[in-house]
Amino acid sequence: MAKPYAERAKNFSNVAAKSLLEVMERKQTNLCVSVDVTKTANLLRIVAAVAPFVCLIKTHVDVIEDFDPEFIDQLKSLSTEHDFLIFEDRKFADIGNTVSLQYSSGIHKIASWAHITNAHPIPGPGIIEGLASVGLPLDRGLLLLSEMSSTGTLATGFIAMKGISKDADTPPDEDFLILTPGVGLDVKGDALGQQYRTPQEVIAAGADVIIVGRGIYGKGEGYPTKEIVQQAEAYQQRLKQDA
Repeated sequence: MAKPYAERAKNFSNVAAKSLLEVMERKQTNLCVSVDVTKTANLLRIVAAVAPFVCLIKTHVDVIEDFDPEFIDQLKSLSTEHDFLIFEDRKFADIGNTVSLQYSSGIHKIASWAHITNAHPIPGPGIIEGLASVGLPLDRGLLLLSEMSSTGTLATGFIAMKGISKDADTPPDEDFLILTPGVGLDVKGDALGQQYRTPQEVIAAGADVIIVGRGIYGKGEGYPTKEIVQQAEAYQQRLKQDA
């Protein structure tokens, strides 16, 4: 039987990881909604609709066409009001000095507002060190990408093992948080190579947090707000059944 989220939170020294598990316990949800839209008004509309049902909101801030700092303030306000964390899906993949600048600086200043971000492990330990130098003082968390959910991905198997392998000093019962994208109730893929799996499949494979996107809010302008709420609640309930 899986340990309660609150009990697992005690195993983590990282503030963001502990906070995520505590939110999952309080709200009894392991749903993350990936909001990949290009207008801030639409993104905030979707986030407000799904907020009661999620532990995490995933963004791709670099696709937003009308980005400004006020948008970040609004997103942070929703995060506080509805008790969820923000995950910027940046997928850093460069040397340590470069990623530290990409994370802290530029127009988006990701480290200032995203509780969690992620990176490819391919560049080696320098990428982790560079991101940690910025993120740890701010109590941020870093996810390493072990696999991708797209057809033909090279990020599988061997790379996954190299990316998250334990060293000799790692305790045998070390706990890891696993976040899994590419989940859908009804569809198997899209025209651009995305592959979907069912909630039952990914939970059985060990996923802790399930990332769902277009299955909840549709394409383009997406579903009406009422339908988005219904879809988010349906996913949350389905995930609770399969957990």
